[in-house]
Amino acid sequence: MQNAAILEKSNSMDAESVDRLRGLVLTRFACGPRGATKAEAAMDLAPIAGTRFAPGQWRKQLEREISALAAAGLVAAKQGRMEATTAGLHRASAFLGGDVPRRWSEVRDLRLVAIALGLQREPGKRLQSLATPDGLRVAILETSFKLKVKGVATPARLREALAAAALKRAFGNKSTAELAGKLGLSAKASRLLAAQLSRKPRDFGTDSRLIAILAAESTGSSSTDPEAVRLALLRQFFAVAPAKPGSVKRPAKRPPVEPVPLPVPRVEEALPVLIAPASPPPAAVGRPDLSGFAVEVRRQAASAAQGWSGDRKAYISHVWRNIRETHQGWNLSEIEFKCMLAEAHRSGQLALANADLKDKNNLKDVQDSAVVYRNAVFHFIRVDP
Repeated sequence: MQNAAILEKSNSMDAESVDRLRGLVLTRFACGPRGATKAEAAMDLAPIAGTRFAPGQWRKQLEREISALAAAGLVAAKQGRMEATTAGLHRASAFLGGDVPRRWSEVRDLRLVAIALGLQREPGKRLQSLATPDGLRVAILETSFKLKVKGVATPARLREALAAAALKRAFGNKSTAELAGKLGLSAKASRLLAAQLSRKPRDFGTDSRLIAILAAESTGSSSTDPEAVRLALLRQFFAVAPAKPGSVKRPAKRPPVEPVPLPVPRVEEALPVLIAPASPPPAAVGRPDLSGFAVEVRRQAASAAQGWSGDRKAYISHVWRNIRETHQGWNLSEIEFKCMLAEAHRSGQLALANADLKDKNNLKDVQDSAVVYRNAVFHFIRVDP
């Protein structure tokens, strides 16, 4: 009962933040042969958890957390340093999901990153990959966008998985089909489609650049540097902010493609829980699913169709203009529309055709309509079966 009272949440921050901060402080004193001084802990933890406090506020908040942990028998002072007790080591081990490393740098760069991504129960080999720039970015994107990459997550495979996530979002997140690896798009088209997940969609030029920028944006980092991304991830997960006494802090609204923070392991409970990954929300409300999209495209194509009975078809660019004007609420980009067309064609919801004969009179329509799918280039949407 006494310990429960000692670990009661402070009214200066919300309960979830206290859980995270208290676990963070405990792990700092649990690693190393002799823990750390209070000054060392303040310096090591400030870049992660104390960024929203004034220096004086941060030291006071840290002192409160240390006092609570000490009164609960989890840390103890010894020769001017704070060390985790046996009970504290057990609690820190439960928080990290495994034995506490001796070096703080390993705790910070691997184990805390794993907690932030919900990977603390993953095998050691997976955890070690978080130390590499590629491994860190892959883990961030897999968690943020619920990606499923078969085999080794090469840049090309990751780009395909991101494109599949973007296509699913284009259909209002209503599609349940597994799309990764089946899109049949060119590398450039799938990269442009994946780029729709960015805050500023554009052609990133290479898969590696696409991956680096999306990973940085997912953590709120303004830089793609791995160290900056890692620190931004930890801050996003562990950083706390003072709240007015007696007030309830509401979660801040986040940009559309950023991961949403979910329940975290509580030090008081001694057992960590995995963080469920967050999926990107729809880019706009009211987007149709695959069948609804195909129905509307066929309707628009019928009004713009050319040719004779039995072989009527419409330029893709003409239908795109109609869709863009009549369904502004869908907020579709041209690359999303064309990739949605390719998926509708692949699934048999509608049929595309290519322009066999071209002349200078229709050259612009043909060029604007081009949709590359597998080994073919399509320019028309068929109206007649």
